[in-house]
Amino acid sequence: MTPKVDSFFDPTTNSISYIVSDPGTGRAAIVDPVLDFDPAAGRTSTGSADKLIAAVRDAGLSVDWILETHVHADHITAAPHVQAALGGSTGIGAGVAEVQKTFGALFNMESDLDGAAFDRLFADGEAIPLGDIAGRVFFTPGHTPACACYVFGDAAFVGDTMFMPDSGTARADFPGGCAETLHESLRRILALPPETRLFMCHDYGAGGTRDFAWETTVAEQRRSNIHCRDGVSPEDYVAARTARDAELPVPRLMVPAVQVNIRGGRMPPPEDNGRSYLKVPIDVL
Repeated sequence: MTPKVDSFFDPTTNSISYIVSDPGTGRAAIVDPVLDFDPAAGRTSTGSADKLIAAVRDAGLSVDWILETHVHADHITAAPHVQAALGGSTGIGAGVAEVQKTFGALFNMESDLDGAAFDRLFADGEAIPLGDIAGRVFFTPGHTPACACYVFGDAAFVGDTMFMPDSGTARADFPGGCAETLHESLRRILALPPETRLFMCHDYGAGGTRDFAWETTVAEQRRSNIHCRDGVSPEDYVAARTARDAELPVPRLMVPAVQVNIRGGRMPPPEDNGRSYLKVPIDVL
């Protein structure tokens, strides 16, 4: 059965959030919701997430899942806000524990973390049906240890692991990242049926040379992805990925985003003045 997919592009972070639903039963999942964040002022708002909430209500859908494809370094998740409005369970790949350990140590916040940050930590291969549509999770580490792909029917949500064909693939130089592992994950995605629709988490318009786009197919990626099309050897991929990563800056929102996202989208506990604070590690990243 084919799920309905509604896309929501956030121009501030070039992120795409999704509502995926079973037309027959009205059961739905939300993938990678975005919380608006002004880093200069340290101010959050919910305009982007509220569009998702309104669309779910207008369509009369019932939300079963709020899914994160990974711990994002380029936007803050709005999962708690969406869950408070629509219900459902939050979920992420079980590899998040490694990300929490790594970044918890970096920000000296291990004591702030517990197993309740997400409602479900998915195992590789775990089934997550959506109404009458079969769904499953499979792990795609390499960009981060927590990366997972969610497949519902003929639709796969690949997170940052893969971009549109003219933009290639994710970087692999974050803590816990690995270009060799990422290549293996890419081939796992590309082993899906060729007609499978692939939905990206980000798009940058190929540097402004085309309109924004975020849907492609396995067949198109295998034919023309500039980094991982058929015929590119693992050795060539790793060499090209490693060289490219050496030129990339730290993402603009990485420092605040990771601190919040490893907590499942919750801000740090308030200090004795009642306010929450985000840390900036000096001379580390």
